[in-house]
Amino acid sequence: MDTTFFIDVASRVTHVFTAITLVGGSLFSVLVLMPAAKLLPDAEHQQLSAAVVQRWKRWVHLGILLFLVTGFYNYFRAMPLHKGDGAYHGLVGTKILLALVVFFLASALVGRSAGLQRFRDARRFWTLVMVGVAAVIVGISGFAKVRGPKGTVIVPPADYSSEVVLPK
Repeated sequence: MDTTFFIDVASRVTHVFTAITLVGGSLFSVLVLMPAAKLLPDAEHQQLSAAVVQRWKRWVHLGILLFLVTGFYNYFRAMPLHKGDGAYHGLVGTKILLALVVFFLASALVGRSAGLQRFRDARRFWTLVMVGVAAVIVGISGFAKVRGPKGTVIVPPADYSSEVVLPK
């Protein structure tokens, strides 16, 4: 195995782990942290909210960077397998556009811009929208990966004892 193989694996693992971390953190925030924080007195709630956003912002910005680097690397590595496969490129193009929506919402929710305050004022709603869009991205990714090159379907053998051979 050459170095490229290990870079490919590291890139994919980093991409997936970043998704798990950011989407999972957002779900935790909207399902657990926000409802629990509402039980606090207003001053404590504001203090906790500011502290959480300040810390979460670092992870959001790092995650967006990791998504961009690993996402484009993974796409450019996969392009030769999907040459002339319009459906694949359409799916991945849609995924990239949706990812830009998620990046915008995540940045708006941790940012300080007065123009985007309306997103922070409706934090629960926009976090749920962001997680919903992220779920669509995961669905597209799963379909595109299992669909395989040029519409083939990647299916492991029933007994798992023989090798899977992908068409070239």
